[in-house]
Amino acid sequence: MIRDRPPATRLSLGNPRQSASALAPACIGNFGPGLDVLGVALSGPGDRVTATRTETGDVVIDDAGHPDLPTDPAKNTAGIAAREVLKRAGTDIGVRLSIVKGLPLSGGQGGSAASAVAAAVAVHRLIGSPLNVASLLECAVEAEAVVSGRHADNVAPQLLGGVVLVRSLDPIDVVQLATPSELRIVMAHPDQRLRTADARAALPQFISRATVIRQLGNVAAIVAALESDDLDLLGRAMDDQIAEPARVALLPGFDQAREAAQGAGALGGSISGAGPSSFWLAGDDVTARRVMDAVRASYTALGIACTVRAARIAPMGAMDLPEEATTA
Repeated sequence: MIRDRPPATRLSLGNPRQSASALAPACIGNFGPGLDVLGVALSGPGDRVTATRTETGDVVIDDAGHPDLPTDPAKNTAGIAAREVLKRAGTDIGVRLSIVKGLPLSGGQGGSAASAVAAAVAVHRLIGSPLNVASLLECAVEAEAVVSGRHADNVAPQLLGGVVLVRSLDPIDVVQLATPSELRIVMAHPDQRLRTADARAALPQFISRATVIRQLGNVAAIVAALESDDLDLLGRAMDDQIAEPARVALLPGFDQAREAAQGAGALGGSISGAGPSSFWLAGDDVTARRVMDAVRASYTALGIACTVRAARIAPMGAMDLPEEATTA
């Protein structure tokens, strides 16, 4: 079930094509205390996948987008998602995929999930769009499950856009939440990689009742803050008591970045996804620029290169690209 604030996506209907492309945005998974349940789509770069029809009945990846990524379709999220779409649609055609990576590898900005979502949308458009959005989401979830575990806090916002709450995976039940109009999000990506599997392995097996209660309160506060457009409350609710304390040892420079961001006026922030990227909230462009400069300087002082950018919540998720963009 998908409960959205329309329009949720730019998914076109139409006749089958020989070739189709789609672009899926970056995202913040585990938004603050929302481990595996809250995700945010971001404006800016994303992953693009082009699918071309073949008659072989196979899924082939011509270009994985990066030399470190597998071209084996059974090990690449784009290939897995493409196969899921074809299987659910009951078609025996084949596709060739070409991936352009706009998102960093193992960077905590939803790179593997974006490739899965873009592939699902492109292949779906290629075959004439016979499935509904919920089915496409399930295809992307299955792809991400093979690579980094079964969760939807990344693929859901990348497909639907905005801020998404994942209430349940079995069955899938996601809700699009309100989007604050003035919120800016500073994304910081240090020159590091952290595999999602390693970050998940660091999570505690047992959590105290007091910690769970505090975490639940913060997640509820985020939902309330979004609905009431209360940025101060949103910032206060960015208090992750579970994943952040467990993963901070894997992220050199994060503590210093937090201190710098807060000193520059950030409302709050945390680790983006599994890391190493982090995000910091600001209420205006001037504050966002100060936060960008401060966070970059904090990493530079430690000898760590870091790229920073200011983004907004992307109201639209994955989109079909026009045919001229596909063939260009």
